Amino acid sequence: MNSKLYTLIFLLACSLGLQGQIKQGSEIGQDKPIVPIDKQIRLANFNLILNQQYAFRSDIENGEYLDSRFRMEQFRLEMRGWVTDKVFVRFRHRFTSSFEPQTVDKIIKGVDMAYLTVKLGTQDKWELSAGKFCADWGGIEFDLNPIDIYEYSDIIEQADNFLSGVGVKYNLNEKHSLNFQILNSTTQSYDEIYGDDTIIGESIEPSKAPLGGVINWRGSFFDGKFTTLYHYSLFNEASGIYKNYFAFGNQLNLDKISIAYDYKHSFEDLDRTGIISDLIPRDDFGYQLRDTEYNSHWVRIDWNFKENWHLCFDGFIDKAKWNGTEDPTKTTNDIRTAFGFIPTIEFYPWEDINLKFFVGYVGRVYNYSDYTKNTIGIGDSNTGRIMVGLITPLKVL
Repeated sequence: MNSKLYTLIFLLACSLGLQGQIKQGSEIGQDKPIVPIDKQIRLANFNLILNQQYAFRSDIENGEYLDSRFRMEQFRLEMRGWVTDKVFVRFRHRFTSSFEPQTVDKIIKGVDMAYLTVKLGTQDKWELSAGKFCADWGGIEFDLNPIDIYEYSDIIEQADNFLSGVGVKYNLNEKHSLNFQILNSTTQSYDEIYGDDTIIGESIEPSKAPLGGVINWRGSFFDGKFTTLYHYSLFNEASGIYKNYFAFGNQLNLDKISIAYDYKHSFEDLDRTGIISDLIPRDDFGYQLRDTEYNSHWVRIDWNFKENWHLCFDGFIDKAKWNGTEDPTKTTNDIRTAFGFIPTIEFYPWEDINLKFFVGYVGRVYNYSDYTKNTIGIGDSNTGRIMVGLITPLKVL
């Protein structure tokens, strides 16, 4: 009997305690919010974005069907926003990339961006950025959200596009700006990229300050109908070894159609892009070759032919040349010409959500010079990929 009485008293006490804590008639606002009011203002200027490209794809090689599967082509979680009127933060993590910390900047490969931007001066014409961010390569192709790219042209595909450093941006006016960056040349060490025997019979010393400089101009003309994105960069990785890279991006924006064209050109004392070194036998000429050259023509046409419907086409031509003299039997500098063509149809079902469904085809054709064919015994080839999927930079916050 006593135990039942104790139990009843305990339950009654708990009930009274709860009633004292949670009153049905409590006035609104007496409880503290989960997010303090002073921080709610920051959340108003903060975005959480799920960048996703997901597709069912079927792959073809030299006319032969290989396989079909669902695949998360890209998933990048992004957080960005203004902490104050003067301080901006951005973090983007690519979950479809390596999670290994890189030896040079000590941040994992999959982190695209992790940086702060601070506005300087009273007129906000100057901005200082520090951390890991996009190398401001220039060109329209690289400036697009990566999830809107079904396949990159060679130079962008092979480059270290996200590097640690500092940048200064100067806004001349609302239509023109200049951006200057000093960056690490790579995310990995020299030996990891090139190996110890870079060139047989030739000693190359890794640079003690492997850095690069980037200058970029963004311009807008005729009320934004024509825009430019031009760039030049110089990168050093070893003593007396440089990479010179130019990119010239142009875009015409009309009511229903936009046309973009990029020209890119990279001169490399060492084969940093690496496509040619992957083709030419390493036993004869070392791990990486000298004096390579890559250039690319890229075009995108986007036609809004009907409400919510777009027809798009990406096309590019990539040329790879080896100007080095390591092989005395070399009869031409031309190594490979690659073609890419990507027609797609895109459907945007909702006006208030940036989400599109797409059906597309990625075609690649690889043509090799006679020298390349005779040296490595490789023939011309082609690949294809049929895709059905969705793309969205979905804003959760």
